[in-house]
Amino acid sequence: MTTRSRKTLLVPGMLCDPDLWSGVDVPGASGVPVAITESTITGMAEQVLAAADGPFTLVGLSLGAIVGFEVLRLAPERVTAFCAVSTNSGAPTEAQLSGWSSMAERTERGEFDAVVRDILPTMFAEKGHDERFLGMAHRTGPDVFRAQLAAQATRIDAAATLGASSCPVLAVCGSADALCPVGFHRRIADTAPGGRLRVIPGAGHLLPIERPRVLAHVLREWLDEPS
Repeated sequence: MTTRSRKTLLVPGMLCDPDLWSGVDVPGASGVPVAITESTITGMAEQVLAAADGPFTLVGLSLGAIVGFEVLRLAPERVTAFCAVSTNSGAPTEAQLSGWSSMAERTERGEFDAVVRDILPTMFAEKGHDERFLGMAHRTGPDVFRAQLAAQATRIDAAATLGASSCPVLAVCGSADALCPVGFHRRIADTAPGGRLRVIPGAGHLLPIERPRVLAHVLREWLDEPS
């Protein structure tokens, strides 16, 4: 039996940058942070595919995992294993589309800081991490944020892609995620053949910041399993 690829692409969520993964130590894995700045999910997936040669493990959080579903659709032969963290495999709802449009319009009017502050309460279940998120958001900036909002609107339901997947799929979430509840991740695990679910008690949306050691342990065990 062969082990899974040691090349691991780490794809962040909206308004996040490589600092998202800085506390997640996965020994033996070569973590490669990938920026997602295009205005469509397909364009972002192409950025991921261009970030490394050959096969890789993909770990994506939130929007990064949504991009991961598209990577899996476009190039399943490249993905040796896929971990979807704090995400939603479904197509956008009308409420989501309206909310993203409003955020984009406010950002265009110069209200980026206020929009980020409105998003902040949904990121964590515990206090003490606000400045870390705000720093990432402001390094990301309003232009990339608008592109990410536009990309969100191009999402498609990933059920068919997950159902056809042949690589190991792991869904990981916090039990207190205000944006992407456990049920979203159970759907991912149930749809992918041999899919699995790990729920981290008491944690919110940005698991790599709120529970970096626990997430690292989960990933380490999963990456070390034989294929």
